[in-house]
Amino acid sequence: MSLVAAPMTIVDLATSAQLQQQQQAMEVEEDAKAEQQELGAGEQELSYSILMKGVRHLSDSGITRLPDRYVLPAPDRPGAGLATTTSTSRVKLPVVDLARLRDPSQRAAVLQTLDAACRGYGFFQVVNHGVDGAVIAGMLDVALRFFELPLPERARYMSPDVRAAVRYGTSFNQAKDAVLCWRDFLKLVCHPLRDVVAAWPREPAELRDVASGYAAASHGLFMELMEAALQALGIAADGGVLGELAAGSSHMMTVNCYPACPQPELTLGMPAHSDYGLFTFVLQDHVEGLQVMHGGRWLTVDPIPGSFVVNVGDHLEIYSNGAYKSVLHRVRVNSTRPRISVASFHSLPAERVVGPAPELVDEAAGKPRRYMDTDFATFLAYLASADGKDKTFLQSRMLLHGAAAAASSIRT
Repeated sequence: MSLVAAPMTIVDLATSAQLQQQQQAMEVEEDAKAEQQELGAGEQELSYSILMKGVRHLSDSGITRLPDRYVLPAPDRPGAGLATTTSTSRVKLPVVDLARLRDPSQRAAVLQTLDAACRGYGFFQVVNHGVDGAVIAGMLDVALRFFELPLPERARYMSPDVRAAVRYGTSFNQAKDAVLCWRDFLKLVCHPLRDVVAAWPREPAELRDVASGYAAASHGLFMELMEAALQALGIAADGGVLGELAAGSSHMMTVNCYPACPQPELTLGMPAHSDYGLFTFVLQDHVEGLQVMHGGRWLTVDPIPGSFVVNVGDHLEIYSNGAYKSVLHRVRVNSTRPRISVASFHSLPAERVVGPAPELVDEAAGKPRRYMDTDFATFLAYLASADGKDKTFLQSRMLLHGAAAAASSIRT
């Protein structure tokens, strides 16, 4: 009798667990629908409860369809438009080998590769960088475990202050997004490192040590690549911004969580955007999702294990007077696997005004100034007045002839 009854008990327990999960998912969906109705079609402010819960909470609840606030309009969905890609539309980014860059006999050839990548793609992958594999694996591990913490532990780092040393949130620009993105994030200010680490989360226990070690390694690589980029642009090593960066810089790290999504064809993890800064370094796990706009099409980045994906930011496009391109990129999500990435944003100090390098402007030689000066305050003012997507901030800093040149490059 006991041999027959035991399997029945297991089946009953499993059925009960499934019913509980389905009930929880239905409650979440009904709550989301009710809150959407309360907000109203024209209201932009997001409810406090949604900001607190984020998409990890929704995914863990077992929902089977997206709440309305995450559903993009049909023209903005990942499979819409002329730039539609298939699952096989991939791009192998140019590869910059730092071991060869550090070899004087091979440096010139690698500089050419770097220069061509920044002009033609705006993205490249860095290999043989020298960052220990344990540092990389440790960063991805603590990132994953942070998002596995109970919601109250994560939510204690919520802050409306974009300058806060640590900030937990959801979506892209959560105060302005009309449609929310399928992403939760943890932002960590990393400079000056020794002064900000104490404000970072205490849990997981290793996060501060691991993340600070990773941040230091990322900053070292940034300085090395920035020196190479200036050399490739023809700016002398003792000129340009390298000395300023050595004295002080801005460095922020964003740890991203893209949970499994019940209807990935209806939403995005991150909308099309370009990055504010000089260079961005992206560390990602084995789950694909990053896409770049190239040749008028969205292409999925085919990552090289152990590499960093690096992209040109708005500051570097402005500083290079348009020679290097800060291109649109976005993140797609999937229905089966969560994705973790760590983006490190590097640039000059926030108060520093950025404009085209004097060495790259020569009206008489047909190289007019293509961009207005900009600073972080200008960027924040822009975010407060617009939705921050589709690269419009960078376009807002273009002078007339620069905008015309950019439009011409897009057409070709």
